[in-house]
Amino acid sequence: MSSRDSKKPSLALALGLIIISVIILSIGILKLGVYPHIPLLFCATIASLAAFKLNYSWRDIQDSIIKGINIGLPSILILMTVGTVIGTWILSGTVQTMIYYGLHLLSPNIFLVATVLICAIVSLATGSSWTTVGTIGVALIGIAQGLNIPLAITAGAIVSGSFFGDKMSPLSDTTNLAPAVAGSKLFEHIKHMFYTVTPSLILSLILYGIIGFQYSGSELDSSKIDLILNSLGQEFYISPILLIPPVLVIILAMKKFPALPTLIAASLLGGIFAMIFQGAGLKDVINAMHLGYQSSTGVEFIDKLLTRGGLNKMLGSASLIIIALAFGGILDKTKVLKVILNKLSTATKSQGGLVLTTVLTCLGVNVLLADQYLSIVLPGKMYSTAYKKLKLHPKNLSRVLEDSGTLFNAIVPWGLSGSFIYATLGVSAVDYFIFSFLCLITPIVSIIYAFADITMEKIEE
Repeated sequence: MSSRDSKKPSLALALGLIIISVIILSIGILKLGVYPHIPLLFCATIASLAAFKLNYSWRDIQDSIIKGINIGLPSILILMTVGTVIGTWILSGTVQTMIYYGLHLLSPNIFLVATVLICAIVSLATGSSWTTVGTIGVALIGIAQGLNIPLAITAGAIVSGSFFGDKMSPLSDTTNLAPAVAGSKLFEHIKHMFYTVTPSLILSLILYGIIGFQYSGSELDSSKIDLILNSLGQEFYISPILLIPPVLVIILAMKKFPALPTLIAASLLGGIFAMIFQGAGLKDVINAMHLGYQSSTGVEFIDKLLTRGGLNKMLGSASLIIIALAFGGILDKTKVLKVILNKLSTATKSQGGLVLTTVLTCLGVNVLLADQYLSIVLPGKMYSTAYKKLKLHPKNLSRVLEDSGTLFNAIVPWGLSGSFIYATLGVSAVDYFIFSFLCLITPIVSIIYAFADITMEKIEE
């Protein structure tokens, strides 16, 4: 039996499948506290059964799974390469150097605000939130441990800063994708995002400043900081020259080198520096790239901090992405999402309702398909006509797509970005999402603007 004999799902079947999937994921992740891999696998299995009911053959389902996974292969390759970068950068002392100088320069009361601004600048320069999280973010997690600041809050600040820079950078892939889908121009899109993301960033910085103030003064454990500084200084060669690898990444990214070759170069340079400055052998470098760095300073929390990285450590997150994209591929093939989106598109008669529906759709696509690119493409194609009917300029649509599609992906545990952040920082989206203020505030600002008719530019006759 082929897909030519297949039936279009009813709205009831489509909604039922989505509701069941949400229940399974909620029970598994929130109630049982298990990793999302198996609950997502159950969802994919149920989606496959629904596909059989709609007269799709196993060959059709298998092809849809492969097609879905293919979408995420570039991200999976980057994920695994970042693992090798972290391994060699710790072996070379690059991460330790950033932690060492960071502990000298940063204090608890300004740490969270500084974290957001540092990540925003680096991400703006590189156009990549992932590169920022996987390099500067790892060092900031180490500094947070020295300053006794909870890792969930720190991860939220890293995510907020990194994704702000990613959204506003003309080098970012999503920043280029959104206007391309909506039919607006790149720089008018970036300028239009300024109205929503800037107040969101200011509010986020105020919140991080208030939280950071709670960790100032007497809560600073100077003995722990001294222990970290002494241990790092004794075990590793610390020097500003070891900051060359992250500087190289920023320079290559600004020159628009592709992400994968840039990260491979950063990993290899880290391995060379490890052999030159830390006395590591070639076998040590290869093991760090494959298995990650294994710290043995004798100080438990330092060893826990520095034992990370490696291609092997990223495979758990890679498998989660594969399962999530397989599930999304089945939903796409069976037109489950299309049925729901078509129904939603008929209920978007007002400006505020249209933007609210777009935001919720971007969230739904991220939850169900786990892909930030599809969360821009699918709603963008679906609602472009509705925006035109209300005489809304295409840059309104492109802004909403980024305000929600790009940012929501970072706080979905099985999303491409959420999986990557957990693999690199060791903090789950379940823990840090409530502190990812920029990701939570920006969509709300976008919705308020739509209902209040603020900065919602119309198409000139």
